[in-house]
Amino acid sequence: MTYPPSVRTAPGNERPQPPVPAAAPAPPGRGALSVTAGRVRAAATTEPGRLQIIGAVLALLVVAFGAVTALEISDRASAADDVVSRSQPLSADAAAVYRSLADADTAAASGFLAGAQEPRDVHERYEKDIREAARLLVKAAGNTDASTRSGQEITTLNEELPRYTGLIERARANNRQGLPLGGAYLRYANQRMSTVLLPAAERLYAAETDRLGEDDDAARARPFLSLGLGVVALGVLLWAQRRNYRRTNRVFNHGLLVATASCTVLLLWLAVGHTVARSALHSADVNGQRSLDVLSNARIDSLKARADENLTLVARGAVLTADGKQDKYETDFGAGMKALGEALDRAGSLADDEAGRGPVAKAVDAVSEWQDRHRKARTADDGGDYEGARAQIIGAKDSTGESFERVDKALAQALAHEQDEFTRAANDGRGALGGLPSGAVGLAVLGAVAAIVGVNRRLSEYR
Repeated sequence: MTYPPSVRTAPGNERPQPPVPAAAPAPPGRGALSVTAGRVRAAATTEPGRLQIIGAVLALLVVAFGAVTALEISDRASAADDVVSRSQPLSADAAAVYRSLADADTAAASGFLAGAQEPRDVHERYEKDIREAARLLVKAAGNTDASTRSGQEITTLNEELPRYTGLIERARANNRQGLPLGGAYLRYANQRMSTVLLPAAERLYAAETDRLGEDDDAARARPFLSLGLGVVALGVLLWAQRRNYRRTNRVFNHGLLVATASCTVLLLWLAVGHTVARSALHSADVNGQRSLDVLSNARIDSLKARADENLTLVARGAVLTADGKQDKYETDFGAGMKALGEALDRAGSLADDEAGRGPVAKAVDAVSEWQDRHRKARTADDGGDYEGARAQIIGAKDSTGESFERVDKALAQALAHEQDEFTRAANDGRGALGGLPSGAVGLAVLGAVAAIVGVNRRLSEYR
């Protein structure tokens, strides 16, 4: 503002202005949480307010119990479904890949040993095994991430299988012409099978079996959070009814009674259903999967022993052990038969019924017969009777090949029985969890609505 000259203050004579009083600080703002807490504290000072709080807590507890139960049991039901429909079938397929490869190697050696004219049935068995292994590898690749352990082993098998079959074809071509080079190709093919293909198949089986174990553990994990929330919700409901009785002298509040019944039913369903599922899945593992694992190893041991037995005659002492003192294939045959006997002993102890023990007992008898016939064949070969030894190895009657077929048939029968045992028990475990997640949601909604209705019934008495 411009003042007239008459009222302007000379320089140096300005009057001090009175200080402007500072504005009072604004009261601190109250957040939504503090406002809500204040309202709750205010409501808690009256009985209607306390009833509203109790109703809200009851509804939240019951809904939380149902929601957590639905989530936890859904996870376990999904894992149980994976056990039945994904993990165990993939594990069984991996074992079948191993068996098919080992059987193909055995058939190739048997066909080579028969001479230039390979028996038709032996050749068809080899072709069938190769096709089956290739089919299962394609199936496994479609259900497996290539970056996983299983994916890497599948890639190795897919790369090596054509190389193996190529070596076998070269061995056959030379064998038809009577060239000794055929035996070298066969031995090299067997070496690739023993050192590359079968170890990769074994690692694939181990990886899939580990995944089966993880899914089984996930399906059997106890739902502690759901059980804990159920106990808490039921306890608070009982406390609310007791409080209602002490204040009104009324024994029942129908809404709270329905809510309590809903929680009780859900808690019992949860406890009993999951206990039954755990028991069934445990039975599937102990009485099914463990036996399957042992029997698969036994069958593989028998196939490898049969291949080594044939290769003993094919090599005719050309391949020795690392110390150079013994025939490698005969030594491997002995080790394989020992492993087979131990596996059959374990399989017999794991079998829980006569249908499981019977085939194992047949396999044990056939193994004993096989070893007796093998000793006779070795005696003939060591005595210079090669043709006699060959007849006792691959002949149509009273040969080690006949004994081997009996062992293989008995083991196949035992595997089929244990597979049925596993599938039945695992399906029972999966079925015990069926309907529980949706049932938990329905009972929780019913319980929450009933609790609110019961509390509102008391509130209406204050209006």
